[in-house]
Amino acid sequence: MKSLSAVSRRAACALLACALAGGSALAADAPRVKFATTAGDFVVEVNPDKAPRTVENFLQYVKDKHYDGTIFHRVIDNFMVQGGGFASDMQQKATRAPIPLEAGNGLKNEVGTIAMARTADPGSATAQFFINVRDNTMLDAPSPDGHGYAVFGKVVSGMDVINKMKGLPTGTKGGYRDVPVTPIVITSATLVK
Repeated sequence: MKSLSAVSRRAACALLACALAGGSALAADAPRVKFATTAGDFVVEVNPDKAPRTVENFLQYVKDKHYDGTIFHRVIDNFMVQGGGFASDMQQKATRAPIPLEAGNGLKNEVGTIAMARTADPGSATAQFFINVRDNTMLDAPSPDGHGYAVFGKVVSGMDVINKMKGLPTGTKGGYRDVPVTPIVITSATLVK
């Protein structure tokens, strides 16, 4: 019985330490994806507890190598950087069916968070994502259109790369605005944890 008590004390201490650090016991097991890009590398940690369908969808695109060779096609300083849907010739890649919107899950569009891009239809998100480069509270549910944008993770390393991207010169290409003049290519997206 003594050893069980010792195990219980260790577990309680571990949970207390985690709570004091502001995390959760599950955070250590959260999946991470490394993006290697022509602008540098960054890593995102996703939150399957808060956005299960969104994370499952995103990780399947990673496993299918969908993001490899795509670009960050929309870069707006003091707003966000968006990618995951277009090749460097601005041809949109084929996707799977859209997923239901998981905005309003408690995660906010804060600087460094990753969220799903969508059209005016709230249930239209497929593969494209964006990373907030400032606190974009106007994108949190129910704003701006009664639905919001679903945050599903955050950048945990390489935010300097994202900050470098946001300041790059942009122009119009293939009828799209805010396209970086020098393409920012995702050479690989890999599940690292």
